[in-house]
Amino acid sequence: MKISIITVAYNSEKSIGHTIESILGQELHGGKEGMKPVEETALEYIIIDGRSGDHTVEIAESYRVLLEAKGIEYRIYSEPDRGIYDAMNKGIGLAKGDIIGILNSDDWYEPEAVRTAADTFAEKKCDLMYGNIRMHRTDGSTFIKKARSRRFQTSRDWNHPTTFVKAQLYKENPFRNLGIHDDYGFFLQMKRQGRNIVTVDRVLANFRMGGASNHKDIRAAGRRIMDRYRYCYRINGYSRWYLVECIAIEAAKLLLG
Repeated sequence: MKISIITVAYNSEKSIGHTIESILGQELHGGKEGMKPVEETALEYIIIDGRSGDHTVEIAESYRVLLEAKGIEYRIYSEPDRGIYDAMNKGIGLAKGDIIGILNSDDWYEPEAVRTAADTFAEKKCDLMYGNIRMHRTDGSTFIKKARSRRFQTSRDWNHPTTFVKAQLYKENPFRNLGIHDDYGFFLQMKRQGRNIVTVDRVLANFRMGGASNHKDIRAAGRRIMDRYRYCYRINGYSRWYLVECIAIEAAKLLLG
């Protein structure tokens, strides 16, 4: 099994090193309690940079020797793009793995993330899997956001940085590049297609809060509500009642962080 990890970056010199080091730290050959070893997991790591104006590419390049010494195939591309989902689509098109994970340049994996993905796909024969995530607030505090699967769908149950998908599904269903929640839109698309989706009760990744999807601003929250409603729920055939869920999510961000 070959797994491709894609990181999209733009002016990420402050955080890209931490992200890459989490790839270097992957325990690829099992041994963790509760994890059934798989024969071999080949790992490919692709960085798609949007022609950064800082030292992002130089920092990324400085890890090449270490990554390749561990047997990780490493590629860096730097060119202008039409936004984060256009960049993700580029990475997906270039990926040679059977399974694809997407890790943003502000986030990082737990050491057993890739191993857990390999084991889960081998054992469950799933199309898509995701696990728990540790959320890091700007004040330094953290909390765990659990991975769940329920009849009433909410993004509070899903965590993109912990998501791994069969490469064929990503290639056949590229991100629509319509809004800032296109990753969740893809997840809902897979659910509507009846794909075999598995959750794992294990923290697989870490997420820094404070980005575009968490900015505390009434107008921005209003745009995010309509973005999620139109380009996640309605475009995938979900009920108009999901507008209530979109409003509730943004209200919780404004009140609770």
